[in-house]
Amino acid sequence: MTSERDHMKAGENPVVLSIDAMGGDQGPAAVVAGIALSAEKNPEIRFILHGPKDQLEPLVAKKSDLTGRCEIRDASGVVSMDDKPSQVMRSGKDTSMWSTLEAVRQGDATVAVSCGNTGALMALSMIRLRKLPGVNRPAIAILWPSRNPQGFNVMLDVGADIRADAEDLLQYALMGVSYARNGLNLKNPRVGLLNVGTEEHKGRAELKEAHELIGDIAEDGHFEFVGFVEGGDIPGNKCDVIVTDGFTGNIALKTGEGTASLISDFLKQAFAYSFMSRVASLLALTSLKRLKKRIDPRRVNGGVFLGLNGTVVKSHGAADATGVSAAVKLAFQLAQTGFTDRIAARVASAAERAQDVSENETNGPAI
Repeated sequence: MTSERDHMKAGENPVVLSIDAMGGDQGPAAVVAGIALSAEKNPEIRFILHGPKDQLEPLVAKKSDLTGRCEIRDASGVVSMDDKPSQVMRSGKDTSMWSTLEAVRQGDATVAVSCGNTGALMALSMIRLRKLPGVNRPAIAILWPSRNPQGFNVMLDVGADIRADAEDLLQYALMGVSYARNGLNLKNPRVGLLNVGTEEHKGRAELKEAHELIGDIAEDGHFEFVGFVEGGDIPGNKCDVIVTDGFTGNIALKTGEGTASLISDFLKQAFAYSFMSRVASLLALTSLKRLKKRIDPRRVNGGVFLGLNGTVVKSHGAADATGVSAAVKLAFQLAQTGFTDRIAARVASAAERAQDVSENETNGPAI
């Protein structure tokens, strides 16, 4: 795949990422441009790119930073955003998404990255990579910009499954703690359960039950449970991990992205209002650029599938080159820290603890 010179350039232990070039709204050109941006910044990265070879070869050839660092694996089929997960599972073996996950399953790459259909990606991930022992429903975790010292909070689930009972929410909490501990280097993460209020009597029955389950296991799980939190706490400093079901989490995520875009548009309009406004914008240019970077959802693009025997990063379907590069950066960081092996061990242990707690709740204390 590469020459000895390229091997030396990439370092003694290069990180290989498996990239789905198809399925995103902006097509393979945006994906190739995104991985090229990452390749320019990180010479340790290598790529296995999946998709129609005749389309990808000309795009890769135009990017000098990808020379000798990108293997193309021909996959003619494409999973569209309209395809049903069940349909993809039955007849998707020739697709770029299937090929991308297969490279991780076979050990050729450390992390898979895809902009494609979320439902299909999760379904295929569960088939090809399998769930970790004891995990009922995998979750998608994201990093949400926050006021905390680490700069981000972990939030899950944001769309893997719209349903979640009390036991699922307990598992999400434990998986989120593992992600925060490994991804954000937080030794004692604080966990909050998203609800319509902070009072213990509020919310659905499964939330009240999950509140009790998470609280009971917090000490043994080496994390702090702060109880119920509200939507305003998602970017706050009250907790480090926000736990919710995929329906609520996905709506919160899309609302946050839309609000960030709205604020950016309002700022542009405000500073273009008059001549003095434009002068003021020039004086505040550095601060405005810093603010734009902080609220730009493309720069924190990438949800991580937790609860699988392998690491998968789901990029936003509408991601441009900047968004793809951000997802690749996240995948690279996770691969560098040995996240796949560490999270597998911790989540497996957490899932077993979750089962033990659930059984105790059902059957009473063991004699």
